[in-house]
Parts: sequence; structure tokens; C-alpha cells
Amino acid sequence: MKGDVRTQSPSSSIFVYRSRDKSSFTNYLWGLVEEHENREELQQEKIKPYTRKWETSTMDTVTELDLIAKKESPGMKHQCDVQHDVPAVFFSTGGYTGNVYHEFNDGILPLYITSQHLSKKVVFVILDFHKWWLMKYGDIISHLSDYPVIDFSADMRTHCFPEAIVGMRIHNELTVDSSLMDGDKSILDFRNLLDRAYRPRVRSLIREQEANQKKVHEHSLKRPKLVIISRNGSRTITNENLLAKMAEKIGFRVEVLRPESSTELAKIYWALNSSDVMIGVHGAAMAHFLFMRPGSVFIQVIPLGTAWAAEAYYGEPARKLGLEYIGYQILATESSLYGKYGKDDPVVTNPRSVTKKGWEYTKKIYLEDQTVRLHLRRFRKQLVGAYNYTIDRI
Repeated sequence: MKGDVRTQSPSSSIFVYRSRDKSSFTNYLWGLVEEHENREELQQEKIKPYTRKWETSTMDTVTELDLIAKKESPGMKHQCDVQHDVPAVFFSTGGYTGNVYHEFNDGILPLYITSQHLSKKVVFVILDFHKWWLMKYGDIISHLSDYPVIDFSADMRTHCFPEAIVGMRIHNELTVDSSLMDGDKSILDFRNLLDRAYRPRVRSLIREQEANQKKVHEHSLKRPKLVIISRNGSRTITNENLLAKMAEKIGFRVEVLRPESSTELAKIYWALNSSDVMIGVHGAAMAHFLFMRPGSVFIQVIPLGTAWAAEAYYGEPARKLGLEYIGYQILATESSLYGKYGKDDPVVTNPRSVTKKGWEYTKKIYLEDQTVRLHLRRFRKQLVGAYNYTIDRI
């Protein structure tokens, strides 16, 4: 929407007015047919500014906006409480917000795709606003916009903008399609933005560590660092402690990371940005591969029934980021489902026949009711390969 753009929060509306002086206002509205000339309202659209348009149940939770193009009447005097001289981007932090994969895939990455060409000269107007979301992602937001965000529902003032983008563009799973971006920006450019966003806080964390005399011994620093993303409950690696010990014997310096919803994102970034190898079981936390340096190794443990999702959501995007990706498909005997259902049950022998019944079956059986006990001798081959690869890089 370009021109005289104004918000009206009580009615969940955004208006754009056209001047009667055609030479002063150029946008798509001038292409409307002549019969509209005598109408005050020229066009109206409805939009829910969230990216997962194909998921009806999710979109039902997102606030809908009315976008209304109107003709400016003679003598009309607008009330404008806050006049902005930069564009606005309207988006929702509803939907699946609360799940780190969706927070990045459906929110942060689309926000970068949609707004980066504005070079921080943009105001973010947020629907379904969550204060915790802004606290969690504030470091990133401050590198996309020089202006305070606006909570659309709570701020009843009329905000006026010269332009508004309502909704966000999404390319694919956890990635940026450079062919669709100004300046051919890619997922690597997004990764560089994350680095700039978290660098000051990481430096502060390093100083705190040194002040607390938790400095890592020099001989240990020479060892490649391996981070295990630990899970609780479903898809846990039940012999995780033995995995860590095996990795240490191979030659890694091992850190077990247990991210919680309250964990400061900069601390997770620090742990993974300084790592050479990351191991984790398929799940939302694998989105943290975005924090790894290109060339690092990402080993995703793939439980039964999750092969397609593991590749589509994390494997392929990780390779696009330049990571050395290893998908470790577990054997049936490494899954807790083997003991629960038996070796001949289709749940174990033919997961595809179960998952094709629908998402609810996949979720209940393979995501919520499965743990992993790694065959360490088999998995050791992956670790040795990752170790040798890392040593060669170093």
C-alpha cells in the first residue's frame, strides 16, 4: 500500500487514501476503471499477515486485517497521531509462535526476506503481540529496524505511513532464495546478520566466563568442539551419557546443550557458533543449525517415521547454508517402538504405511511416543568421520 496509509486499530483496519490530484499520487489504484471514480471506497481486501496460509487451523488463530483503499474527499481533515516518514511492515507473531522452528521459518526469516531491502528504515507493526517474543528476538529485530516496534492491538493511536507491506514473503524451509532477493541476498547473508546481532552479547558472555574463572584449558581448546542438543521426553537419546563419553574418547571437547524456552538465545548461538559438530534428534531444536558456521558438521539423528520431514525441514536447508550434513537413519532396534510394538508390526517395519494415514498418527506415534537408544558402535563411524573431517579443516 503506497500513499497516505493510516492505521485504525479498534476496527483492525488499514486505510490508504488517494489524492484528487492525480499527479501527486502514483500507485496501482490509478489503473482502476473509470466507473469507480464516484465511489468513496475503491477497493477492500482482507488479510491475515502470517505465512502459513495453507494451514487453516493455524490461520484461524491469526488476527485478520481489513485493507481499505479510499478516495480523499474535498476538505477532508485527517487525524494523524503519529506521523512516520518510513514504511511499515505488518505481521503477526501468532500461529505456531512458541516453537523455535516455526519462529524462524514462519517469522524471522520471512521478516528478513520482506524487509532487508529497506536497510533498517522500517517500522514493524505486530499483531497478536507477545512481549516475550520481542525480548527473545530483540537482538535480531534491532538489526532489521532502527525504530521501536508497534503493538497494533494495544496502540490505539492513528499511525500514518508513506507505505505499508502487510504480511511477509516466505521462500522455502529455513532458507532464502537468492534469485528472489534484491542484491541476490542468500541464507549466508541472513547468517551474517545473526552474527552481527549476537556478537556483542557473546563477547560479554566470554568476559563473564573468564571473570568466573571458567576459562577452558588451553589443551582442551585445541580439540574440536562437539555439541549435543539434548531433549527431554519424546525422542530422547536414552544413552546420551555414553554417547558423550565415546565422543570424548575419539578426541572431541563435548558440550551437552539443554535449551529451554527461557534460555537466552545468545547463549545457544555462542555454543553452536563456536562448535565444529552438532548432534541432535529430529525436532524443532534442529533449527538451531542456523547458528553454526558454514563448513561445520551437523549430524541429525532420524527416528522411525520422520525421514521425509528430517530431510525437508533440516537436511536440505543445512546443505544450503554450507554445512556438512549427515542424516543418521536409526535402525528399528534403536527405537523404543521396537520393544513396544514388536519387530513385525507395521509401525516398525513400514512407517510410511502409518504416516500416510495422516499427521495425527505421525505425531502421536513417531514424534510423541518414541525414544532412541543409539547403537554406539554403529554411530561411532559417524563421529570418527566427523572428527577426521574437522581435523582436516582445522
